[in-house]
Amino acid sequence: MKKTLSSKQSEELLHILQTRFEKHTNRHKGLDWSKIQATLKTKPEKLWSLYEMENTGGEPDVIAYDEKSSKYLFCDCSAESPQGRRSVCYDQEALESRKEHKPKDSAMNMASAMGIELLTAEQYRELQTLGNFDTKTSSWIVTPAEIRKLGGALFCDRRYNTVFTYHNGAESYYAARGFRGLLRV
Repeated sequence: MKKTLSSKQSEELLHILQTRFEKHTNRHKGLDWSKIQATLKTKPEKLWSLYEMENTGGEPDVIAYDEKSSKYLFCDCSAESPQGRRSVCYDQEALESRKEHKPKDSAMNMASAMGIELLTAEQYRELQTLGNFDTKTSSWIVTPAEIRKLGGALFCDRRYNTVFTYHNGAESYYAARGFRGLLRV
């Protein structure tokens, strides 16, 4: 699979990202779009991942700059869990365990194919400080190995102005549950 964009696709995506960046300045105080854009232009595979995030309804935006790794952090900032990434179970093992009524894919498979990571519980909570996300939907998050080994997986949402973390069987899937991704650029 080709993981690069045409110059037209790149320019259109950069315009969308810049417009979103300028509209939501509270998400990235002190960051300069021109530096971010210059970095993106040197990383076509990261632009491709952002394109995939955008195409599946994630509305990616810069939420931080990680001083340790010298990378910008992009995260799905759509109000609800991205529409194009819902109705999926947690991972490949969960997908294989379903004998009937299998979902189309798993969150971990989709994230890997897109070149992004699922959010951790801590990252999900940090995202929620930037707005109210998942007030009607929920999103799978990275699940600790000891929970996953026992067949479970974790997801989060925001209800009653509070962020909740829950558990479910990893093989479960719902029309209102997807996943949010993180991309380091």
